[in-house]
Amino acid sequence: MRHVIKGLFVSMFLLFHTVAWGAHPLITDDAGTLGKGKFQVEVNGQYDSDKETVNGVSTESTGGQIATTLSYGVIENADLVLSLPYQWGKVKEDGVTVYDEKGVSDMTLEVKWRFFEKDGLSLALKPGVKIPTGNDEKGLGAGRTGYQAFFIGSKEAAPWAFHVNVGYIGNENKADEERNIWHASFATTCEVVKNLKLVGNIGIERNRDKTAANDPAFLLGGVIYSVTERFDIDFGVKYGLTAAETDWSLMAGTAFRF
Repeated sequence: MRHVIKGLFVSMFLLFHTVAWGAHPLITDDAGTLGKGKFQVEVNGQYDSDKETVNGVSTESTGGQIATTLSYGVIENADLVLSLPYQWGKVKEDGVTVYDEKGVSDMTLEVKWRFFEKDGLSLALKPGVKIPTGNDEKGLGAGRTGYQAFFIGSKEAAPWAFHVNVGYIGNENKADEERNIWHASFATTCEVVKNLKLVGNIGIERNRDKTAANDPAFLLGGVIYSVTERFDIDFGVKYGLTAAETDWSLMAGTAFRF
């Protein structure tokens, strides 16, 4: 049973963490790149909460993560992106703790290549590999090397911007989860006043639980404030649209470019 609880925790709280976020708190990435020789460091935090009752058993799950992401512009239209999260989680059944772990999770290495840009429309590809740096026996990682690839489309029409992601995740794992995962999401941003953007995001992804009746879908809203041209802060709230998705998440982060 403890192994099952670990698998459920990983499936619930790491579902969208496999995707390297775009402009945080958005989950949907944008097609923009940093430019040759430029760096960006992001530190993003998230707290998750979920409650459900199945066959008379009440389950309460809480958890979160702090992820550090380093991006580097290899060439003008291609970035190398490295992300390493630290996560924690607790699961209670009828008030009794059945899972309580924390530690480093799986590292993700990706390349974003913008191959088209014209009249505000940008298209990019973002393949990546997931490196099993987390302890799978504690439910902190998949235990096997995985891979993923995303198609990204962005359209800018000031003050608006629109982004769409369609992707595939090869979810190699030791927890008997579904291995072939699809992802689709859409995001929009609007600069309501100088340096302040309102953001919205909606998405769905195939459930990693092979026995699940539905797929997790989310709705997200938030703000991004550019303190300077090189430093952003953000805040967002993510809400689960289906029972398979985490009920709600609070998100906050910073990004520094140099």
